[in-house]
Amino acid sequence: MAARLTVRDVSLHFGGVNVLDDVSFEAEPGQIFGLVGPNGAGKTSLFNCISGHYTPSAGSIKIDDTEVRGSRPSNLARHGLARTFQHPALQLHNTVLDNVMLGAHSRLPGGPVEWSLKLPHTGRAEKAMRAEARALLERVGLGWAADMRPDELSHGLHKGIEMCRALMMHPRLLLLDEPAAGLPHSEVEHLIETVRSIRDQDDITVIIVEHHMGLIAALTDRVMVLDHGRTLMTGTAAEAQNDPRVIEAYIGKEVSDDAA
Repeated sequence: MAARLTVRDVSLHFGGVNVLDDVSFEAEPGQIFGLVGPNGAGKTSLFNCISGHYTPSAGSIKIDDTEVRGSRPSNLARHGLARTFQHPALQLHNTVLDNVMLGAHSRLPGGPVEWSLKLPHTGRAEKAMRAEARALLERVGLGWAADMRPDELSHGLHKGIEMCRALMMHPRLLLLDEPAAGLPHSEVEHLIETVRSIRDQDDITVIIVEHHMGLIAALTDRVMVLDHGRTLMTGTAAEAQNDPRVIEAYIGKEVSDDAA
């Protein structure tokens, strides 16, 4: 069952630097919610706070009605949260299938001793999860790569592998960090269809950070725009694209980057 994510007045300080300043939003169960903004706006830092990799300096983060601010990633997984990263950390010399299987480690029955003994019930569980991992790869269009190694594939395809690995956790809340990065334009439409399918068929709430505004416009129900760690606006992608504050933030960033 899809989870509700509620972020209230979250701030994050590193020394004297304000990375996030009183950021708030709510993603309803089953929604696809986008976090957008110029580079350095604080999007990934906010993801890191939600996923337990950073502890906010202030504020509240709830999954459904449970306060999870400051929880470890392993504890958040038990609440149904899974995420991907800008730079996937894959085991490059294992197969793609083995990398996807790693997402199921929390679901494996028994402990390390039982698995080392290769008991019948652990063998059956591994066989079932291997079949599930193959099915996920087929679903995202990577079934052909199951027995290859990630170091034989492009960075863009690594994103799809990592998304399958996250889905092996059976999440209720999925955080996708720039899933279109490295993908050719021709594959972005397939990604949009895949994420919609995940939301609809698996009953998952999706939070997505992405620079590809075409993807954000086509995929999201609502977005929040960040700039310099603060909320500029929350609304639909169309409203964001026509908001003078958002336009100024993006254009100003481009001018400063060019000047640098």
